Amino acid sequence: MASTTPGPTTLASAEMLDAFMAFPAPLAFLRQDGHPELLNVIFRERFGAADLDADVLRALALGAGGEPRNARLSPTGPTVSVRTLHTPHRIMLIVDADGGKEGSAKLERLHVRVAELERLSATDHLTGAWNRAHLDGVIAAELSRSLASRQPLSLVLFDIDHFKRVNDRFGHAVGDSVLCELVRLVRGRTRASDLLFRWGGEEFVVLVASAGYRRAETVAENLRLAVAGHAFEGAGPVTISLGVAEHTDDETAQAWFRRLDAALYEAKESGRNRVNVSRRGNSDAWAAAGGASALHLVWMEGYECGEPTIDAEHRELFRLANSLIDAAVQQQPAVAAELDALLEHVRRHFADEEAILERVGYAQLEEHRRAHAGLLRRAAALKDEVRSGKARLGAVVEFLAQDVVARHLVAVDRAFFPLFSVQFSSAGLADG
Repeated sequence: MASTTPGPTTLASAEMLDAFMAFPAPLAFLRQDGHPELLNVIFRERFGAADLDADVLRALALGAGGEPRNARLSPTGPTVSVRTLHTPHRIMLIVDADGGKEGSAKLERLHVRVAELERLSATDHLTGAWNRAHLDGVIAAELSRSLASRQPLSLVLFDIDHFKRVNDRFGHAVGDSVLCELVRLVRGRTRASDLLFRWGGEEFVVLVASAGYRRAETVAENLRLAVAGHAFEGAGPVTISLGVAEHTDDETAQAWFRRLDAALYEAKESGRNRVNVSRRGNSDAWAAAGGASALHLVWMEGYECGEPTIDAEHRELFRLANSLIDAAVQQQPAVAAELDALLEHVRRHFADEEAILERVGYAQLEEHRRAHAGLLRRAAALKDEVRSGKARLGAVVEFLAQDVVARHLVAVDRAFFPLFSVQFSSAGLADG
């Protein structure tokens, strides 16, 4: 199931690989989708590789890192204490790391060094955007996440119109400066959860998470207006052409990119400085199908705050809630386990969210903690009622839809959204 030797996307240097493999605690590197990519020697000795639980690893990869949590890594294995540390390419999974201060210091040095090397290998050296190789690694995990959570995924491909004229007229140094300035401009007008990649030359890709082609079209048009209204140092005004495509579940990543490239080509052929959209995608198909159950909670883009960990955990909450609803509707024996998984995720998410809000100095944190504690008490009581037969599916759905989503996520959480969100105002788009 997992590789024993480094491949093209494993550790960034032989030195780091040796340190990882010989580390005196079980370590594993997971891809962003939870697939085990590399296990060190002691991990393989204690847990093997063939029967690792893919669902457990995926949940560990999705959750925020740092705090220890209990997990059973294989169906027949023991429950162990684990924690995760994130790097640009993957997640480091640490099992029972109880080596004291010296062991913790070694682990932290390894984590920092791997993260530094990965960031360098994944970054375009001129502009600081993520590079094409990193996009290749990210896209598979994002597609897996999109299909599992039934959240759409879109790409915006754009390039600078007549960029050769900029280089010919002002020189390559000015051309390089324009590329760097463009990256800064785009980053200032996209959400923290959207990723910017340099595709090659003057071409760039924005991965727009949890967005169909309509939302991605708005992102693209905002970027077009921002660039057109900006005076680039040494070059003056430039424009960009943009193509937009949302993924559909019947196409490969390669087919998706061909459709995206065709959309950009059409924008350029139609006169440049415009957006062209391929108007089909999973968002339409899923809306038409109505989901597996009419009771499903529906994720909306307005629920996103712009902080990647919080948004990812909110989306996972919706996925777990809908999985519980499906199990209950179909009268599956796994209802109790689904409920336990959902409530455990809610508890862990609240802790992660509070830690993030504490780091950014959220003024209403104590009030937010009290709201979380109240929801957890209600959840615990509901769990007991379900197990005793006093509460049915309707009570669970009402709690999730009204208490967790309508009252808490939409109303209470929205108070901290301005700490993370990028607001696309007309004034902001016109500045430069």
